[in-house]
Amino acid sequence: MYFDIQTMIYILPALLLGLTLHEFAHAYVAFRLGDPTAKNLGRLTINPLKHLDPLGTIFLLFFHFGWAKPVPINPFHFKGDRQRGMLWVSLAGPATNLMIAVVTVLLWRIMMPQSEVIRIIFAYMVSINLILAVFNIIPVPPLDGSKILAGLLPRRYSHIVYNLEKYGFIILILMMLFGVIGTILMPIVQVIQTLLFKLAGF
Repeated sequence: MYFDIQTMIYILPALLLGLTLHEFAHAYVAFRLGDPTAKNLGRLTINPLKHLDPLGTIFLLFFHFGWAKPVPINPFHFKGDRQRGMLWVSLAGPATNLMIAVVTVLLWRIMMPQSEVIRIIFAYMVSINLILAVFNIIPVPPLDGSKILAGLLPRRYSHIVYNLEKYGFIILILMMLFGVIGTILMPIVQVIQTLLFKLAGF
């Protein structure tokens, strides 16, 4: 456990923006599909205080990795196909993090900041949001990727993914402990990051 105030100043904007807009995107898409649950609970907002999880915030401060409160979704309110609706709601979060990374790279290219501090903040904004995007599409409950996979599978097989939810957290912890997630995650993040910077002309 450690608390590095300088590093936290650099990464806090990326984490707050990434986690907040990720959860807002889930709430917004669910609302557009007809589910008012998140809106009624005050989660259809970009106010970080509405989305931060107390334990996730502690981890954020001391381990530089945290999480937000999951947005409550009731697919029975969706207009149309519920399985397809959950696919779009789940995809909205990681897609938003990817969009933040892309916009940051474009702003970086346009502004060409001379300040080393701004460049470091931009770098964290890109890398952390790519990590959030890729991490969340891992198809293990309770991550978004499990619901994305369930939405893509034929309906007769989607229940298999949902049945894993009671074991999902344990599977996720074991994957982290044995370095499986890092082994999968970081190479993908590095490839996407390199591609973004090349496309932006860096």
